[in-house]
Amino acid sequence: MASAGGTYRLRCSVVGHELDVRGLSHGLFPPGGFVSVSRDRTARLWAPDGPNRGFTEMHCMSGHSNFVSCVCIIPSSDSYLHGLIATGGNDHNICIFTLDNTAPLYVLKGHKNTVCSLSSGKFGTLLSGSWDTTAKVWLNDKCMMTLQGHTAAVWAVKILPEQGLMLTGSADKTIKLWKAGRCDRTFTGHEDCVRGLAILSDTEFLSCANDASIRRWQISGECLQIYYGHTNYIYSISVFPHCKDFVTTGEDRSLRIWKQGECAQIIRLPAQSVWSCCVLDNGDIVVGASDGIIRVFTESLERTASAEEIQAFENELSQATIDPKTSDLGDINADDLPGREHLKEPGTREGQTRLIRDNGKVEAYQWSVSEGRWIKIGEVVGSSGATQQTSGRVLFEGKEYDYVFTIDVNENGPSYKLPYNICDDPWLTAYNFLQKNDLNAMFLDQVAKFIIDNTKGHTLGGNTDTGFSDPFTGSGRYVPGSSSGSNAVPAPDPFTGAGRYVPGAASNVVAPLSGVVDPFTGRGAYQATDAKAENIYFPKKEAVTFDQANPTQILGKLKELNGSAPEEQKLTEDDLILLEKLLFVTCNTSAETPTAQQLQTLWKAINWPEDIVFPALDILRLSIRHPSMNENFCSEKDSIRFSSHLLKFLSRNGKQANQLLALRTLCNCFVSQAGQRLMMSQRDTIMSHAIELKLGGNKNIHVALATLTLNYAVWLHKVNNIEGKAQCLSVISTVIEVVQDLEAIFRLLVALGTLISDDTNAVQLAKSLGVDSQIKKYVSVSEPAKVSECCRFVLNLL
Repeated sequence: MASAGGTYRLRCSVVGHELDVRGLSHGLFPPGGFVSVSRDRTARLWAPDGPNRGFTEMHCMSGHSNFVSCVCIIPSSDSYLHGLIATGGNDHNICIFTLDNTAPLYVLKGHKNTVCSLSSGKFGTLLSGSWDTTAKVWLNDKCMMTLQGHTAAVWAVKILPEQGLMLTGSADKTIKLWKAGRCDRTFTGHEDCVRGLAILSDTEFLSCANDASIRRWQISGECLQIYYGHTNYIYSISVFPHCKDFVTTGEDRSLRIWKQGECAQIIRLPAQSVWSCCVLDNGDIVVGASDGIIRVFTESLERTASAEEIQAFENELSQATIDPKTSDLGDINADDLPGREHLKEPGTREGQTRLIRDNGKVEAYQWSVSEGRWIKIGEVVGSSGATQQTSGRVLFEGKEYDYVFTIDVNENGPSYKLPYNICDDPWLTAYNFLQKNDLNAMFLDQVAKFIIDNTKGHTLGGNTDTGFSDPFTGSGRYVPGSSSGSNAVPAPDPFTGAGRYVPGAASNVVAPLSGVVDPFTGRGAYQATDAKAENIYFPKKEAVTFDQANPTQILGKLKELNGSAPEEQKLTEDDLILLEKLLFVTCNTSAETPTAQQLQTLWKAINWPEDIVFPALDILRLSIRHPSMNENFCSEKDSIRFSSHLLKFLSRNGKQANQLLALRTLCNCFVSQAGQRLMMSQRDTIMSHAIELKLGGNKNIHVALATLTLNYAVWLHKVNNIEGKAQCLSVISTVIEVVQDLEAIFRLLVALGTLISDDTNAVQLAKSLGVDSQIKKYVSVSEPAKVSECCRFVLNLL
C-alpha cells in the first residue's frame, strides 16, 4: 500500500477484552507496552510482540466487583522499580497492582460512587475523580485530602508538573485548578460535561467535553483556542510526547489526530463509542472502543499492518451501521442521493464524508487525502425518508441545531456548513453565514430563500427532544442546576500602643519550650545558636496561647460600650461586677471556680452587636483558658453553639478586632481536654473559615492564624491523623504564600516541622505540595535568626 509521511495507518488489532475498553495508559514496563481496563472487570498489561507488529498479554488483573473505568501508572519508586498500576471502578474502589501479580497489592476505599478518572504525580501521589462530585488525593494506601467544590461528577483529573497544582473537570461544565488542596481558580466556557484533560506544559492544558469541543487553556485562566471537528461527545484526549499535538476520540466513531492546531487526520472505527486513547513513547496511538477491541495506529512503515490486515479492517468498517442520530451526516433522504458514480469525483479535504445510494441502501464514504481514495465507513440505517425532526438534532461546532445544511456556493469550490434553528431569523442567519465564510453578499437572498424553502412547515417547539443520551450511564443529556464574595475591608491596626484599651496586645506570653528561652516571645536575650545546635523548635509538644491582658482597660472599655448596647442586651451593675470577678479568677492562679451566673453573663455579653462586642470577646479569650470555663463552653452539650458563634466573627467582611479575638480564643481552647476535643471534631469547619482571613493585611491576624495552625499541628502530631495533617499542610502551603510577617512565618515553619516529624508519609505529601520550594527563601533571613534556623531544620527533613 502506498505511504505518505505523517499518515497514521493500522498497526494491529488487539483482542482479549470481552466488553468495552474504557481506559488506556502507556506503561513504564515493559518498554513500548500499555495497560487497558474494561467493562469485563479486568485490567490487562500488554507488551510489544518482539519482531511482530502486535502485542502480547503479559497478565490479566482482577480485583473489582464491577466494571473498570480508568487506569494510570504510578511512577517507579525504591520499593517498586517498575511502578504500580492503579485502576478505578464502578464498585467505588481503586485497586493498586504490581506488574507481576494478578491480585491487588491493596485497595483504596473512600469514594461513594464510580471512580472514573485517575492521575499520578511525584512522590507516590495519586489523584482520583468520582461520580460522587469529589476528587481525592492519595499517598500510598491513605487518603490525604478530599477536593470538594464541584456540583456534579468529576469526570477528569490531572496532576500538573508544578508541585501542588491539580486540575479537575466535571459534569458541572467547569474545570477547577487546585493549589495545595484548595480551589484556586475555576475555568468556565464548556457548554456540557468536561470529559477529559491533558497537560501541554507547566502553564497550558487541554480539555475536551460533551459539547464536542476541545479547548486550550492557560493556567492563569485564559482560554487560548477552541478546536472543533468532532460531531458528538468527546471522551478522551492524549498529547504526543515532546510537542503540543494531540489526539481525541469520541461518540462519533472517530479517532482524530490534531497537528499544529488543525485536525490533520480522521480515522473511523467500526464501533459507535471510542472511549479511550493514549499515545505511546514512539508516537503510536492506542484506542479502545465499545466493541471490546484495542486498535493501535502508527505512522511508521515498519510497524504498519500488512495489506491483508488493513483490508480486513476496512471490510469490518464498511460493514458497520451508522445511526444518523449520532453522526455528522445531517438530514438524509435516500431518494435524493446520487449513485456509485459520485465516488469518481475526488474529495476536497481529509475526512470529508459522502453518501451514495447503492441497491436501495445508503452507504457512507470518507475521503483519505494520503491515499487519494474514498474509504467506505459503513451503512446508514434508518435513513430513508428521515428528517432532522425524526432523527434528532445535529451537533455542529459544539452546539445543537435543528438543521445543518451543506451549501455549495459554486461547483468546483469547497462546501460550507450552515447551521440553523427554527427559532432563528433566516436572513440574519444567512448574513452571518456569508460573513463567517468571507462570501459575497450577493448570495444573501439566495441563501435565505434556501433556508426558508427547506424549513417550511416547522415551527418553534415542534421537537424538544434532543435525541442525545449519555451512552455510559444510559441517562439523558446532563443538565446541571445553576449555582460571590467580596474582599475584606481593610481596617486600622487595633494595636496603637497608647494608654487606652485596645483588643489584644502586640506581644504575647506563650508556653515555654522545655527550659530554653522561648523563641516565640522574642523576650530575654534570645540568641541564635550555632549550626550544630539541637533543634529546639519542633516537634512542638504543647499548644501556644495568647495570655497577655490588662483587665482594668478591658473592663473600662466594656463599661463604656455598655451604654450603647441595645436596651435588652445592656449589662446591669451586678452583671459588670460578675464579669470583673470572672476576669480576676481567670487571669490569676486562683483556686476559685467561675460560677454559672458569671458564665451566663459572659454569654450575654459576647452576643452584643459586632460593633461593640470586642471587649467581651477579649474576656472570653482569657477565661476560656480556665479548665472550668473550657469545660462549660466546649463540652458536647454547648460546643456546637459556642463554635458556631465564634465562626461568625471570622467572616472576611467582619471587623478585624473581632476576627483577631475569635482566632485567639480558638487558639486558647487547646489548653484543656474539652477544648481539644471540640477543636479536633470541628477541624474542617474551623480551618475553612480561618483560612479566609489570609488575604487581609493585618499582621496580628496572620500571627493568630499561624498559631491556630500550629496548635492543630501539635495535636495532629500526637494522634498521628494523616488526613488531618494533609489539611494542615494544605493550609500552611496556602497561607505561607501570602503572609509577610516573620513571626507568622516562624510559627508556620514550626507547624510544618511538627507535622512532618517522624512521619515519612507527611514528608512525601509536603514535598508533593511543593512546600520545600516555598520556604527556601527564609533560610536567608538574618533577623530574627529563629526563622532561618527553624527553616533549615525543616528543609533537612524534606
